Order: sequence, then structure tokens, then C-alpha cells
Amino acid sequence: MKREIRVKRFGFINVDKASGVTSSAMVNRIKWLSGVPCGHMGTLDPLASGVLPVGVGNATRLFDYFLEKQKTYLAEFTFGETSDTLDRTGEIVKGGLVPSESEITAVLPKFIGELDQIPPKYSAKNVNGRRGYDLARAGVEFSLPPKRIVVHGIECLGASKERENAYLFKIVCGGGTYIRSLARDIAIACGTQGLMSELRRTQSGIFTLENALSIDDLTEENIAESVIPTDTVLPFPKLELISPKAYKIFDGVAIETDAKDGLYKFYREDEFYGIVEVKNGFAKIKTKLC
Repeated sequence: MKREIRVKRFGFINVDKASGVTSSAMVNRIKWLSGVPCGHMGTLDPLASGVLPVGVGNATRLFDYFLEKQKTYLAEFTFGETSDTLDRTGEIVKGGLVPSESEITAVLPKFIGELDQIPPKYSAKNVNGRRGYDLARAGVEFSLPPKRIVVHGIECLGASKERENAYLFKIVCGGGTYIRSLARDIAIACGTQGLMSELRRTQSGIFTLENALSIDDLTEENIAESVIPTDTVLPFPKLELISPKAYKIFDGVAIETDAKDGLYKFYREDEFYGIVEVKNGFAKIKTKLC
């Protein structure tokens, strides 16, 4: 039975994902409540909690514009042990020294800036048409090439009060960064081994914990009012065309403009229509939403 469409405006719902559930489960719940296609904008591991922006309806067409958005995490790394998944959900192997806070702080500058990072084998990385986690679970031997990431800042906040041999970290990084890999690499730099024991994402671009909603608080009655309009989360200026032939832009025609090169939000009357790209004095629709 097809669900009733319960949202008339498309956009984003900022979910505070709980630990122990998958990002896909959050998306499926919102899809069921809203009655329209949905997708998440940057997955969180089941262990992790925090900000998970979910695109509702045609807002999913805009994910590419958020790929490089800045993210902030609060993480807990446990030293003197590791696992096949690089977090505490995997098969734990103990061994190695537990560094002091000063020893950890001394190596952190090595992990700021542009880095080549090897993703965890238990990840969604594609290897010859198969996901890394599927190969790892099947016991297949494989390797993943390093990928370029950027870490804007990383700070040790001191020893954890919840777990022995663990420290807390604040990490600000670009999209595509694996925090589990940072735990592994920081431990190696300290001459030991380590894993990610807790993770909470506090910010993903414009989305923060302060305006995030628990999935349990979303209902069929309030789902529509919980949607953040698409155009309000895009960091682009609005473009207005005054040419008599401006309406032809809706037919895919490039329209002359004095605007600077770049991306703009574009409206048809009062309705957000999509993204326009201006290049060399001409504006053309790049992504259409309606």
C-alpha cells in the first residue's frame, strides 16, 4: 500500500541519530513518515551518534553541493588495543602501551592539514564492485588505496571518565574523513595501537546538534513542519534575471547576466526552482528541483 504524501515542501530534516542504529534505518523511518523518497547526507557508523542530515524529496539532488562541508566530532579513542573494525564493535585484540596525554598531544600536529588516509576495511568503499565490509566479513584479503582528506583541527580534551585507557578528542575535518582511521594512525604515531570507542557528530555544515531532532520525536502529524526548506541551507546568493528573454532559462537556454561567475539559487516566481551556474557572463540551470 502506497503511503500518503505528508510533506508538500521538500528540504532537510536534521536528525540526532542514536548510537546502535544504522543511518539507513533513520532514512527509512523518515521516508515512511513523509511518504516521499529520502536519503542521508553523509553516513554515520552504527556506533556513532549525532547530526545526520536527511534529504526529503527532491532535496536529495543537492547532495553534491554539500560534499566538502566541514564536520565536527567528539570522539573517544582507546589505546593499547585494536580491532578488525577499528572500533569497539569488532573483535578486540589487546596489546601495546597506553600513551600519556602529553605524548598524544605531541603527535597531533602531524594529523592537521591535507593527509593521505587509508580507509578501514570495514567501510562502504567499493572494491571491484563489492563493499569493503562485505569482503572483510567474508574473510577476503584485500587492500584499500589511501584517499586525500583534510583535517582542520584536532585537540585532545583529556582522559575519558567513562573508559579506562581512553582519551577524548575534538576533531574538525572535511567530508570523507574516517575517524576510526585517525584513531589507528594516532596510536601508531605514539608507538602503540588504538581504536575508536565512541563518536558523536556535533556539526555537519550548517546542521548542528542544537537544532537536531530525535527520530522518536518525529510523527506523521509533525513531519511536515520539521522539514527545513531546501533553499535556506544552501550557501549561495539569489540570482535575479531582468532580461526580457529570462524565462527561456527554464528551457535550458543560457541567459546573459552581469553576475559574477559562480553558483546561485534561482526562483520561479516565489518557488525555489534550483541551482544556476554563471560562467563567462551567462547563466544556465545546473540542477533543477521542480
